[in-house]
Amino acid sequence: MTLPLNPAMAATFPPPVMEARRWIEGISFPAGRPLINVSQAAPVDPPPLALRQALAEAALNDPAAHLYGPVLGLPALREEIAVQWSAAYGGAVAPSQVAITQGCNQAFCAVMATLAGAGDEVILPTPWYFNHKMWLDMQDVRAVPLACGAGLLPEPEAAAALITPRTRAIVLVSPNNPGGTEYPASLMAAFRDLARARGLALIVDETYRDFDSRHHITTGGRPHELFTDPDWDDVLIQLYSFSKAYRLTGHRVGAIVASAARLAEVEKFLDTVAICPGQLGQIAALWGMRNLAQWVAGERDEILARRQAMVAGFDALPDWRLLGCGAYFAYVEHPYPLPSPEIAKRLVREVSVLMLPGTMFQPEDAPEGARQMRIAFANIDRDGIGELFRRLAAFRG
Repeated sequence: MTLPLNPAMAATFPPPVMEARRWIEGISFPAGRPLINVSQAAPVDPPPLALRQALAEAALNDPAAHLYGPVLGLPALREEIAVQWSAAYGGAVAPSQVAITQGCNQAFCAVMATLAGAGDEVILPTPWYFNHKMWLDMQDVRAVPLACGAGLLPEPEAAAALITPRTRAIVLVSPNNPGGTEYPASLMAAFRDLARARGLALIVDETYRDFDSRHHITTGGRPHELFTDPDWDDVLIQLYSFSKAYRLTGHRVGAIVASAARLAEVEKFLDTVAICPGQLGQIAALWGMRNLAQWVAGERDEILARRQAMVAGFDALPDWRLLGCGAYFAYVEHPYPLPSPEIAKRLVREVSVLMLPGTMFQPEDAPEGARQMRIAFANIDRDGIGELFRRLAAFRG
């Protein structure tokens, strides 16, 4: 007997990173050519020692760290985000406009559950973040692809042409995953104006905001002006992740910044799915926000240096075309006749490099994906980046 399966779930593609990991199963890489894994955008090092010590202290001595907490997160963490966001973005964010989630993916799912149901539509620029597409597919919400233009920048005029009576939201990711592109403030404002005029939500995923070249904790500068609008919460929903800045991937801590009314609806979703976000992860995020500003600034400088190394590497590899580069990612066009999934598998076998093909970030019928690849370079240092380019130069696709 075959048990029932939700057709929307059956139609959702498998997790791409897990699929790529299967390509290296059973392969023994030469001792002089170990695997360079640029497939996943997640820190592989643990948090700094002081943060781990704060976690250990909480685990040993704070009884509340092991109990249920508020569904929308620890009040102290929500307040800290509100204070720091108000200063960083030059606007007014209240603690009641902040919620904590079990990672940023859950933040997206929770927000989308309040916005769209089966048969509705959400506009996603392409190349898109595959987990956004997967959640919409699971909910039978149609992801409407918005092909990006030069520099992997989406165009508000093109988005306007895609809006129908079933459209509920436009989603932007900046710095972008998978493209790396940092969206100009003027572009973000134009999308805000479009969404407001058409009665839509503008969802801005800023998971990689800490590595935006325009933002620096010590020198100021902000990537957009959206929060300076006194009525920002009638259209804007921001998503954030603590995973990258503080290396807390295993603790799953994300955030939503939105209207208090929207978060009242989000609370229903979160209470049903997880009851509350994990206490230890929230304690770690709060400690990091209060104590690690300079450390995060150093992490940002290192990522920006690796970005420069990636740009220079592709300058010396003219057969490849760099489409976008920033935060953790370079998004590129390969020069070979075979489609990108085949190139990705051959790179594993022939030069010990694991990267994701562009077909994982594009609609099935989009020909661009067959020529594109995503390189997540944050986990290889500049020497490793140099070795990556030596291997790409030696590859004969």
